[in-house]
Amino acid sequence: MLAQQILNGVALGFIYILVSVGLTMVYGVLKLLHFAHGVIYMVGAFAAMIAITYLHLPFALAILFAMAAAALAGVAVERIAYRPLRGAHPIATLISGVGVAIFLENLFQVIFTSDTQAFPETGVEVSVIQLTESVTFTNVKLFIILAGLIGLGLLYAFLKCTRMGIAIQAAAQDMRAASLMGVNVNRVVSVTFMIGSALAAAAGVLVAWNFNSLFPTMGAIPGLKAFCVVVLGGLGSIPGTIAGGLILGIVESLSDGFMTGMVVDKDAIAFVILILILLVRPSGLFGKHVEKV
Repeated sequence: MLAQQILNGVALGFIYILVSVGLTMVYGVLKLLHFAHGVIYMVGAFAAMIAITYLHLPFALAILFAMAAAALAGVAVERIAYRPLRGAHPIATLISGVGVAIFLENLFQVIFTSDTQAFPETGVEVSVIQLTESVTFTNVKLFIILAGLIGLGLLYAFLKCTRMGIAIQAAAQDMRAASLMGVNVNRVVSVTFMIGSALAAAAGVLVAWNFNSLFPTMGAIPGLKAFCVVVLGGLGSIPGTIAGGLILGIVESLSDGFMTGMVVDKDAIAFVILILILLVRPSGLFGKHVEKV
């Protein structure tokens, strides 16, 4: 039972990681809490549905189509909601992001209705892998873990081995200094939003496929939990985001498996643990401690 729940928690943790990495990168570059990120997760799921149902694309290409559509949506959100307010008070940008999220959720409710819809047939059979007598694993969860590992590997290679990746790291350290050294800051910000949105879209598609459902508000809770993962791991820290996502996923899975029938919801237990950790280390697991002046 313990091994089964830990395995489920790892798969859930990689979903949180895919969603949270974008938030971490955006905060690292702009020091901005991107509250419209959860709705991009939803946009990816619906884009995959459109690709399969109306464009008749195979599932693999539908995921790539969803990532591309979400990347464009992320860039549009940055251009419309955040760029005009760059340098303004953080509350102004936060409210702008919340407004865009509400607008997009309502727009999708008008187009697709607010009802929960079944995810279209992908042509990929869902099978159960028997690891031991008591531990099973579906190929969907295996795909989630593989997608997380591949996404993180490609992101690491991009940040370490490309000029744009190095420019993103430079802007994250000091945007003004990077601009003075010739870095195109606007392009860096756009690419950051593209990458984060594409990874969130991949998570949205895999979750919609796993639970065979999608609806316009499906990104609200994952978006909120992504913020918790980012804060838990340390704002702006990708290794912290990975650790925080796995911790939150495993804790939720264990509470769901061993506290069945209790009044307390598994989400509440996860947030309580988050609060306890932050009481001990307010900067997060991998965050930098700043001395008070």
